[in-house]
Amino acid sequence: MVDTLIVGGGTAGCVLAARLSERPDHTVRLLEAGQVWSAAAEMPAALRDATRLPIGPEARWLWRYPATLAASSDEHPAVEGNLVRGKGIGGSSTVNGSYFVRAPAADFAAWSAALGGTADWSFEAVLPAYRRLEDDRDYGDGPGHGRGGPIPVRRTADPTPVSRAFAAAARAADFAEVPDLNAPQGAGPAEGVGPVPCNVDGGARVGTASAYLLPALGRPNLTVQGGVLVSRIRFRGTRAIGIDYRRGETSGTISADRIVLCAGAVESAALLLRSGVGPPDELAALGIPVVWPAPVGARFDDHPEIGLEYLLDIPTPAAVPLEYVLSLDDIEIRPYTVPFAWDRHRLGVALMRPESAGVLQLRGADPLTPPRIEHRYLAGAADRGRLRDAVALAIEVLHRIPGAYPCHPPPASGHDAWLRANLATSQHLSGTCRMGAAEDERAVVDARCAVHGVSGLSVVDLSVVPVPLSRGPQATTVMLAERAAGWLTS
Repeated sequence: MVDTLIVGGGTAGCVLAARLSERPDHTVRLLEAGQVWSAAAEMPAALRDATRLPIGPEARWLWRYPATLAASSDEHPAVEGNLVRGKGIGGSSTVNGSYFVRAPAADFAAWSAALGGTADWSFEAVLPAYRRLEDDRDYGDGPGHGRGGPIPVRRTADPTPVSRAFAAAARAADFAEVPDLNAPQGAGPAEGVGPVPCNVDGGARVGTASAYLLPALGRPNLTVQGGVLVSRIRFRGTRAIGIDYRRGETSGTISADRIVLCAGAVESAALLLRSGVGPPDELAALGIPVVWPAPVGARFDDHPEIGLEYLLDIPTPAAVPLEYVLSLDDIEIRPYTVPFAWDRHRLGVALMRPESAGVLQLRGADPLTPPRIEHRYLAGAADRGRLRDAVALAIEVLHRIPGAYPCHPPPASGHDAWLRANLATSQHLSGTCRMGAAEDERAVVDARCAVHGVSGLSVVDLSVVPVPLSRGPQATTVMLAERAAGWLTS
């Protein structure tokens, strides 16, 4: 019997498997639904090249989910969209835009408040893990940073023309320059325009597979298997004792002392629900016996993003998709480096702490049936107001770029229809298995990621984060797994 069975070899699962297997007497088995490569050089070129987003319709290394971004109303039809997640070793860290920005201290204050005021999730508490995971090539020797960790972190030294133009326009609009978006609180301006820290080395995207897991594959106490779809968790009473799986035409059961779900905010939640941990009425309607009532999928957070397209005749050399951002409290304005059509460029205007929350529910007990995902973006008047103001600000900055002008700016009135027409998602879904105290009716896991009400089962991925994050989630997911590894071996 294996000591720790990890379900999901994504961003968090690779970190956890590598850290737990550092103990020679602790056996670790990692199951991944997608493909597993034994070395970074074996991965397809599209996954290694940091200048490419390998998420097109031909990509075979993705989970794809239909989603309703905004519900229908008397005046408007529903806005439909799609979620994509990495399917293969490294998960979304192998397919994303290499954005590697820490969440700010205010997010961890909110995180701690959601847990009743505990200091376990203050910025001071998480900073050692942030430092441990990084090899910051620009600021690694400075206060609050790390040197020599698995993840290389660097900011572009030669920005593309579109990034330089945007940064100059933001400075001309009197926004502060932020040289280090990962600086600890008080070490520099909290808001302004600055280069994006990226997990890139020599032009290659460095996800957690190549940084953590692949170097550990030779350990005799670590087993990694790809192409394994876990259908449900087995319980004896309320103790998790193993999993059922499918692999090609075969199926079977694996027993373990402890099971850790690292399948991501969609698949970890769906697996709990299929296994009988979730809202009793919803499970009963699908014929799933209830093991423990829990609000799995009852709410989630994600960052709505408005796409503002503009024309600009400017060279577009290959680069990471996002070299600079303008961060203003709960707004992030993103000048993407890749033109979307001919000379048409895009600013992404994202609301990072929306009030509107989404819902995830099973459609059926079959693991091949995607869950129902409703983001419920724009449901709150406050969210719509913040996005309208943010779009106006983005246009103001855009007008300071010589030769740039928006293709389809919002009308003087009737903004809501325009917002819906240009609505997208940042692909940062979190909080489906929310962290909180045992008495918190919204909570699924405790402050150390153990699932409430059952034993032998934890969730370690973005699904446990209890508050919207003000930055993209990759760096925080790695930090979370680093911290959880310490608890799971103590």
